[in-house]
Amino acid sequence: MLKGYGRSYRRAKQLRREMTLPEVLLWRALRGRSGDKWRKQHPAGPYILDFYCDRAKLCIEIDGEVHERGGHPALDARRDGWLAARGIETQRIPACDVLGNLEGVVAFVAAHVRRRAPLHRPADGPPPPDELGED
Repeated sequence: MLKGYGRSYRRAKQLRREMTLPEVLLWRALRGRSGDKWRKQHPAGPYILDFYCDRAKLCIEIDGEVHERGGHPALDARRDGWLAARGIETQRIPACDVLGNLEGVVAFVAAHVRRRAPLHRPADGPPPPDELGED
């Protein structure tokens, strides 16, 4: 599990109480889906991920208009690179898409989870063939 630092834990707790409307809507839709465990405002190193599914190593970021201005695109690229180096894919979704097409966004996210998540978790699936004594 990807972990955060002390300051990011405190900030994540605050952000959970101050979620935006698009984040609240997507959170309600994601947490109702069976089989996928999501974390909201999850601390990851120096960053806080809007939504994170550890099984799929997938981060969902809901981006408002501010992410298109000033130095935000460069900061977002650095953050995405930091996560990618740790095997985590980031999908950025505009807030207006969540507000205008929540069902489509949920289908998009579900497709990415299916593509990235292993079919069997090590605790649930069969052991690898070499552990069975097979060649």
